[in-house]
Amino acid sequence: MRKQGTIRRHRDASAAPAAGSGLFKILLAAWVALMGFGLWQGDMAPLLAVGVLLLNLITFLVYRHDKKAAETGRWRISERTLHLLSLAGGWPAAWFAQQALRHKSSKREFRVVYWITVIGNLVLLGILILLPESGGGMSALLRSLR
Repeated sequence: MRKQGTIRRHRDASAAPAAGSGLFKILLAAWVALMGFGLWQGDMAPLLAVGVLLLNLITFLVYRHDKKAAETGRWRISERTLHLLSLAGGWPAAWFAQQALRHKSSKREFRVVYWITVIGNLVLLGILILLPESGGGMSALLRSLR
């Protein structure tokens, strides 16, 4: 039962693609390429790749939990936590959650910080994979997790 005066929004299948979907596809391809190259070169342990996939699952579940909390008036997950999950590597799942759950997808300030975390994650990943000697102790850690 809906409250009086509320408008239910449905995404029309013929509607324009989600905001940032073109950029997302390009950055996701770069992320997959960096991860694949790191695994192929041996600069990234397979266990770390599995960890990143689990982080993405956790990120989606955290967004879902926050969406449900927002709908029911319960305690919310902080935006800082959501952004840290993205920065740590959960940004692909964060984008899918934003689109699928229609959560945090229209809040401009949140979206700006989200895209900054995506770029930050890709830059850090690129440094660690493509320039392992400049990654300090992190590069050795990435290789040692095998």
